[in-house]
Amino acid sequence: MATPFEKRRRRSLFLTLVLPAFAGAAALSLWAVTKTQVYAYAPSSLPAPAELGDREVRLAGLVQEGTLSISEDDLVVFTVTDGAASVPVTFEGILPALVAENEGIIAQGRLQPEGIFRAETVLARHDENYEAPEVTKALQEAAEKNADL
Repeated sequence: MATPFEKRRRRSLFLTLVLPAFAGAAALSLWAVTKTQVYAYAPSSLPAPAELGDREVRLAGLVQEGTLSISEDDLVVFTVTDGAASVPVTFEGILPALVAENEGIIAQGRLQPEGIFRAETVLARHDENYEAPEVTKALQEAAEKNADL
């Protein structure tokens, strides 16, 4: 049978090994979460480049009409607006098919010191009510037939 001194010694040994390991794991988890968080901003709430530093963020809004241009080498330039403010965006790559002027967009990247948002990823925003193009076309044709009657 273990004496009270041996029990206390085992307990203190357990606490000196387990508690620091647990605290280290918790600190590592919190650090990983803060490093992987990506904040989303509208153009009017986007902080200044100096405030963001080199942190990656998301920019959400509408592609401003008349600003979408795609060069032959897949350099895409457009402006994202929320009605109150606008931010110029550059992106190298192929845009998703749903990206169009006056449509919702989410761009993930970094705000450059000159105020241009350099996107690494571009996503098209759409509502959750998806309707296949064939269904939309069939409904439009049905509506046109009913209008002719």
